[in-house]
Amino acid sequence: MKKMAMFLGITMMLAFFPVSLSSQQDELTARCAGCFMSPYITTGQAMKAFLTGDEVAEFHTSLYAGNIYRIAACSQEAGNIIFSVYDKNRRLLFDSKKTVNAEYWDFKVEGSLECIIEARLNEQKLHSGVVLVMIGFKSLLN
Repeated sequence: MKKMAMFLGITMMLAFFPVSLSSQQDELTARCAGCFMSPYITTGQAMKAFLTGDEVAEFHTSLYAGNIYRIAACSQEAGNIIFSVYDKNRRLLFDSKKTVNAEYWDFKVEGSLECIIEARLNEQKLHSGVVLVMIGFKSLLN
């Protein structure tokens, strides 16, 4: 009887655990998507990584000439993520540390560009967590 009760208890815990994780990720995605209010539109692509300590997540993307882009890097709370954007030759284009850890950066691409986005935790605020990077562009309709 004890084994059956323990089995049922563990099964119930495992059944609810994925819902909790999914809910947290949904909240994080919604929080980051909030950076894309009109006139910006998100591409819908979410790049995620779980980081601990001084780990750095690296994401690669292509940006196209003539567009005005917004790159947002989010965690559960503002200011927890530090992100940098480099061109393919590792020339620094943007560093959020220079803007008091802004959650997003708006910029116009003059020529098509392959870029690298690096994201790390602000270790003064967080020692582990999920980083979510989303990219959007300015709508030409507004």
